[in-house]
Amino acid sequence: MTSTPRATRAARRRSPARRRLRRLQLRLTLAYTLITLAGVSALSWMVIRTDERSWRAAAYDEMDQRAAVSTSLIYYTDDGLQLDGLYDDEATRGAPRVRVLQAAPGGTLRQVFLSPGPAEPAVAEERLAGLARRAMERDEPVRAEEPDARGATAYLLARPFHHDETQDVRGAVVVVGDPSQWMAEHRRLAASVLVGAGLLTALAGVTGHLLSGRSLRPAWQSLEAQERMLADAAHELRTPVAVMRSSVDVAGSDPRGLDPHLPRIRRATERLTDVVDNVLTRGRLQAAGSAGPELRAVPLRLDQLVELACEELAGGPHVLTTSLDASVVTADPALVRIAVRNLLDNALRHGRTPAPGHGAARAEVHVMVRGATVAVADRGPGIAAADLPALTERFRSPGGGTGIGLSLVSEIATAHGGTLTADLRPGGGTLVRLSLGPGEPGPAHAGGAGRG
Repeated sequence: MTSTPRATRAARRRSPARRRLRRLQLRLTLAYTLITLAGVSALSWMVIRTDERSWRAAAYDEMDQRAAVSTSLIYYTDDGLQLDGLYDDEATRGAPRVRVLQAAPGGTLRQVFLSPGPAEPAVAEERLAGLARRAMERDEPVRAEEPDARGATAYLLARPFHHDETQDVRGAVVVVGDPSQWMAEHRRLAASVLVGAGLLTALAGVTGHLLSGRSLRPAWQSLEAQERMLADAAHELRTPVAVMRSSVDVAGSDPRGLDPHLPRIRRATERLTDVVDNVLTRGRLQAAGSAGPELRAVPLRLDQLVELACEELAGGPHVLTTSLDASVVTADPALVRIAVRNLLDNALRHGRTPAPGHGAARAEVHVMVRGATVAVADRGPGIAAADLPALTERFRSPGGGTGIGLSLVSEIATAHGGTLTADLRPGGGTLVRLSLGPGEPGPAHAGGAGRG
């Protein structure tokens, strides 16, 4: 049974470290998005307000120009006020329309001229007259914004005109402007700015999410490494500790005393030592995170290191043979020693077959060193190359074992730029190869080959 990428991703999502950092990433993304939104909103408001003021100023400038031209075309004769010039000039055609209000006896204002043109905002006559009076009293142009009959805003401008001879103020030219004529472009600009601001904020949010995720990736890997190390320790230490405890409990009630149980306790202690070494080694490999482990690589005799590891396992019901070529490699001795021990332990545990003539199972293991490669062959059930990825995952060791043995060997091989491969052995069994990279052949070593 192999682990799928989907299962691996699901396990990562369930990781407490990833959940905590995912929440931190979301908070960072939210903060980055809100800051961007505040900045973009302020900038958009400034752009829209500036453009609105620009269009308002342009509208009033056009209205003032029409009013100024209109006042220059008004003159007096002996027959009174003359407006014939207003009918023929371009300044009084189209929008905005021009009104001429003349002061009548008694102080009232009456409209004496209205330029032709399209419909304009319907502003109450009292407001128009009031604006004209203010312009006449101040003797200067006056601007105002008044509501029309629809409740919308209309632009108003009044400019006084004078008698040609006495220079007395006799009335005012009033221009009524419709803001919608000038503000259509402003509204299109405002819509474009708001849409652009929304897209920019969304883009900033996505970018912030990606950047915060990239920035937090080392923290993810570090926390996950710590959690994996704790999980490894809890999982692997449980079995030997349970064995030791049960042995002590049984020995306490056994009339024969502790001596019959010492071998079992000793084996559990050795297993406990192996587990601690494996967990600490895995923690060392994962401590550097994505930068890769820090290897203490030195030139070493690979064949001699393997020979010493085999001698430590001498004795017992298993059969262990070696074929070791002299080889010098540049590697970390502590890591390589643990990798070789795990390979041997895996072969001795899972390479057992019934011995001829009786039902007791024993392991037949052959160890070889060729260049920078250590090969361990057994006669067990066999591991196909396609099954190796599943067996190099944590806690996937079948039938007991360290659970992280082959996984740790694979990591040590990768750390040295090598590989861990497995093939079915002709006649039954498995051949596992640990490659540490290119080796440097050393002098012949007579005691390194053929030991049984």
